[in-house]
Formats: sequence, structure tokens, C-alpha cells
Amino acid sequence: MELMYWWILPVGILAGAAVAWWFLRRDKDCRHRAVAHTDRLTALPEYRDALRRHRRLLAVMAGSAAVLLLAALAAAARPVSATVTTPAEHSRDIMLCLDTSASMASADAAIVGVFQDLAREFDGERIGLMMFDSSAAQVFPLTDDYQLVAEQLARARNAFEGGPGDAAFFAGTGVAPGSSLIGDGLASCSQGFPGPDDGSRTRSLVLATDNFISGNPIFTLAEAAALARDKGIRIHALNPADFDYGDKPGQEGATLRAAAESTGGGYYPVDSPAAVGSIVREVQRTEAAARQGAPQRVVTDQSAWPLGLALLAGLVLVGLAWRVDR
Repeated sequence: MELMYWWILPVGILAGAAVAWWFLRRDKDCRHRAVAHTDRLTALPEYRDALRRHRRLLAVMAGSAAVLLLAALAAAARPVSATVTTPAEHSRDIMLCLDTSASMASADAAIVGVFQDLAREFDGERIGLMMFDSSAAQVFPLTDDYQLVAEQLARARNAFEGGPGDAAFFAGTGVAPGSSLIGDGLASCSQGFPGPDDGSRTRSLVLATDNFISGNPIFTLAEAAALARDKGIRIHALNPADFDYGDKPGQEGATLRAAAESTGGGYYPVDSPAAVGSIVREVQRTEAAARQGAPQRVVTDQSAWPLGLALLAGLVLVGLAWRVDR
């Protein structure tokens, strides 16, 4: 704790001492009228007891006045406590980019289910969902309308789990020939972020794909990753079909890993749909840690205790003054 206006204390104490000295000097200079034969009165036990009580009351009154003065000065000096906090910022954009080929259904359902839970805790984050197979289709754009997000994610989960009533959900993802055209899908998902990166919001893209390309994409995976990198997007790739052996750079999983890591993101092989939840939450923690606000000094007034003490001392002083007047 510290005093913002510490100089008030010494100035106030000196002023209080000067006033007290003036009153004592004034009382000393007052003329006293002599009264004869008072020794018989002052020798009485009752008088002595009354005088002791009166002096005790005056001493307590003087102490209360001193406490009142010091407490008032302490409150005027503004006692504060200062702490340094680093607030978490919620200015994040998250795009789900899901490969809708048949082998991805269970993994996509798990990812959507995890984000259903996470979206309930979002406060300021924007989230969007795009799908692709041979072509890309947008389910909903980046938004912080969490009611819409909840409705659309529930619909997407139902569709990925093969539920009835959503046969048209995947419309637009199979327009072109081929399957799992990852480069084109990633490029389309990157375009879901508005304009160039101005640094006001972090950009994350969760790419879920089995990495089995069938067809001739317009964008290679490396070109699509470069496009995302130029827009300030970090790619987090989840691959439930990572069958690479060793760390040779020519393997399919290594290519996807290199593309994701070139943007500052990460690559996550998925052993089973049950593992998706922990991976996505780890991605979320990484993103949250990467987006911390500037340290801020928070100053909190601590004037309650000196004001409370001054009030108590004032009440005691008033009560004793009334008692002395009696």
C-alpha cells in the first residue's frame, strides 16, 4: 500500500501541533481568579475521585481527537494499493475448415462438438465454419452471434453423425471433380477472414483433413499456406489419417505439417475421434496464451479503513464531550 499524496500527513500534523500549541498558550495566559480556603474542598476524597475521572475523560478526548486528525489526514493522503495485471484479450477470430470426405465424418463431428462447448465460454471471439471436398462452401461467416453459432454447430454435428433431415447440408462441397482438394479448401477458408491483417485480432484456422488428395487442385498446399501466412493466419492442422513412417520430408503428413508450421501454427495427428477434444483445447490454450494484453497498473483506493477509524474516533469524541458537559 502507498499514499498518493503523502505530503499531506506531515503538513497536517504540523498544522495540528501548531493549533494545539496556540490553545495551550492561550489557556496559560488566561487570568485566574483566586479563591480562598479551597484546600479543604480539594482534600475531599469525592473531589479527588471526580478530578481523576475528569482528567481521564480529557485524556481520552485528546487521544480521540488525535486519532480523528490522523485518520482524516490518512484518508486525505489517499491510501491506495497498486497491482500489475496482464489482461487476457478476447479479440480472436477462429475459422473451422473441415474436410467433408467420408473418412472425416467422425473427426469432424468431434471437432464441431468440442467447439459447441467452447462457444459457450466465448466473450468477444468470432467463429466461422467452412467445409470443403472438391469445392468449398461456407456454413456461416465469422460472427460473435453465439446463438447462431450454437444452432449451426448443432446442425453440423447432426449432419456429420449421419442424422436425418440434413441431407442438403453438404451442398456445394462437391461441385468440382475430385476429392479432398486441400489446397483449394484451405485457400477458400483463408478468404473467410476479412481483408488484410491489421493486428487488432488474432487469426486462427483449424484445418481438419485426412490429407488424401484426389484430383487436380488450383492451389497447392504450400501456396494455400503462403496465402494464409500473408493474411496473418495461423493454421492448426488435425490429421486423423497420419500414416507416415519416420520424418522424411516427402511424406504427405510431413507436407501438411510443414504448411501448418510455416504459418506459426501446429500439426496434430489424431489417433481417434476421442482425442480431438484434448487437441482442440490445447490449441485454444496456445492461442489464448499468444494473445495477452499489455500489462496494466491497477490502482485501488484503500480509504475505507481511515474513514471508518475517523468516524469511530469522532463518535467517541462527541460522546465524551457530552459526558464532560454534564
